[in-house]
Amino acid sequence: MSVFVFLRLSDGAAAPHAQTLRRTALALALVVAAVPSAFAQSPPPKKATPKQLPVIVVTATRMPEPAFDIPASISAVGIGHIDDATPGINASEYLRQVPGVLARDRQNYAQDEQISIRGFGSRSTFGVRGVRLYTDGIPATMPDGQGQVSNFDFGGADRIEVLRGPFSALYGNSSGGVVQLFTADGSQPSELLGNFGLGSDGAWRADVGARGTRGGFGYNLDLSDFHTNGFRRHSRAQRTNGNAKLDWKIGAGGKLTVLLNTVSLPQTQDPQGLTWAQYRADPRQAAPASLAYNTRKSVHQWQGGAVFTQQLDAHQSVRALVYYGQRGVRQFLSIPPAAQKSPLSSGGVVDLHTIYQGTDLRWMWSGDLAGRPLNFSAGVAYDDEAQHRNGYDNFVGTTLGVAGALRRDEQDNVYNIDEYAQGTWKFADRWSLTLGARHSVVRFSSADFYVTGKNPDDSGRVAYGSTNPVAGLMFDTGARWHLYASYGTGFETPTFSEIGYRPNGKSGLNLSLRPSRSKNGEIGSKWSFDDGGRLDLALFDANSRNEIAVLSSSGGRTIYQNVGAARRRGAELGLQLPLGDAWRLDATYTWLQAQFRSAFGDCAGPSGCRVAAGTRLPGVPRQWLHAGLRWGGTVGWHAGISVDAAGAVSADDADTLRAPGYAIAGVNGGYTFDSERYQIAPFVRADNLFDRKYVGSVIVNQASGASFEPATGRTFWAGVTVALRRAGSE
Repeated sequence: MSVFVFLRLSDGAAAPHAQTLRRTALALALVVAAVPSAFAQSPPPKKATPKQLPVIVVTATRMPEPAFDIPASISAVGIGHIDDATPGINASEYLRQVPGVLARDRQNYAQDEQISIRGFGSRSTFGVRGVRLYTDGIPATMPDGQGQVSNFDFGGADRIEVLRGPFSALYGNSSGGVVQLFTADGSQPSELLGNFGLGSDGAWRADVGARGTRGGFGYNLDLSDFHTNGFRRHSRAQRTNGNAKLDWKIGAGGKLTVLLNTVSLPQTQDPQGLTWAQYRADPRQAAPASLAYNTRKSVHQWQGGAVFTQQLDAHQSVRALVYYGQRGVRQFLSIPPAAQKSPLSSGGVVDLHTIYQGTDLRWMWSGDLAGRPLNFSAGVAYDDEAQHRNGYDNFVGTTLGVAGALRRDEQDNVYNIDEYAQGTWKFADRWSLTLGARHSVVRFSSADFYVTGKNPDDSGRVAYGSTNPVAGLMFDTGARWHLYASYGTGFETPTFSEIGYRPNGKSGLNLSLRPSRSKNGEIGSKWSFDDGGRLDLALFDANSRNEIAVLSSSGGRTIYQNVGAARRRGAELGLQLPLGDAWRLDATYTWLQAQFRSAFGDCAGPSGCRVAAGTRLPGVPRQWLHAGLRWGGTVGWHAGISVDAAGAVSADDADTLRAPGYAIAGVNGGYTFDSERYQIAPFVRADNLFDRKYVGSVIVNQASGASFEPATGRTFWAGVTVALRRAGSE
């Protein structure tokens, strides 16, 4: 069997790489053609790939429903299969399988992964903004919209659900999309699990876990440790994750789930971005300033939560979530001492201690309206973040990279109170209507305790509010084919880091910065095949006003502004196609036209506007794809090959810096031993098979053009997954 892949990246900056892409596609076809012959002498799999069952999701409507029946773009990616043949370190390993999602491993664990959905969140220079993140219902995004995925624990996970489009607004502030990780329930029979792997650049990961049930009690415990020396100089990292899920059946129809989660990055080095010249000279180097100042970051976080659900009668149920957590961050930056001479400087060391907590109370009802099925839910959510922020000089005398004199001392608080409701009514045999709305109030306050003769009191407060309705209509053609349309509004407040500085060197918070507001529309098609395959297609259009963008970035200060209108429109395609008993093809493709619709940047000056209307938004390509072909069953030999490609990416608002497009390939293979008492699955994989040199991610609007973060060359990973089962019943 031969598979030929044709790639065309139309961006101008990617054109010089056309020959490279054609060669990559040809080599990929040859490797795919060789996969079955490589295993021709091996016995056939003992078990064929099972028929795909309907994917049940909860993120879109907050009630368990087949993804096929929801008038929204939602995908679920399974995690924890013993034959996954993936390290299980980063969210990008799984999210690349979802159309519309751009998840990039920055090779810099001090700044977390970059995740954007349909162009929302692309401006983030660290962590995740514009996209809501959750673990088992507990927000990994703070009330101001700043989030991170470092506490995502994949060893004990069951799946990731990704919601795109208008219905994301039902999660409140900064909901350009929703990514939610779910921990697996306890298994029966009980299992002890282990996953161990070694890879390039001194990387290794060890994961151990246990899950099971006994009577009305279920448990899933997991602990993992990951180390890497880093692809680049000064990029060593260590990360320890722990996760626990415990649940009890209580009375008639009641269930209590207790969730515990922790993450520690004790000393993660930050190689920072490179200029284009530096990248071309040596992509493995660190920025010179990162070495001079020993830029680094440490993170320690733990959180706990409880979810109680109770079935009240045949139609009604309630759900209550409460959570509490603490997060400490200490980061050393490379701000020169000269830039810290200003009495208004916050220094070059960031020291944060955050306490966050919240609750979500929900009532759900299922029954009939006018003789037709109706599901309805309504609730209220409260989230609170209290952050004590200190800043210090990053030097003492002539010694750089050490904490010096205090330069900032403030208490930053933000909380939101949201009310929401949504329902789905199947008002005719082939028609269903979903309506929803969320009202949000987000309040910021800052108390400044560092007040000197030249540094005034910068305390302040501001509040934002928004009501966002959403509607979706779905039509069932009766031939395993659904058509739908949806429309809604959304909003995104600036984060605390974005209101941290006022323009023109003034002190205090930038309280004039307004939230961005958007109108989002989508039409789509969902086709389900008899053999379990799926073909999803969506066309989307999102128009925003008061878009938040960088005004200036220098001397350790990044100042933001509202720049008018922006538009994000495009198309997504997702294909899951079984090819007989042993083969499976998964492919996603995204085309995105994201651009500023308003000019900005001193348009009254002699040189005109710095950014013209029609300039593309930075941080996202115009198109990207992922395709994977897998051979094998759940037992015996298995092998896979994949290709990932993306167009050129702008690194600044004015589109003067671009990272060229690229295409890379990867292969993996392994064998699964299976018995009643154990499963053992060793595997190997190679990524960036042809050792392509490319920019994996960009830091948008970085000062001095140091925006480029190189991706790894060819890398290898060898691992083994072990499951030991307890014989017998509960």
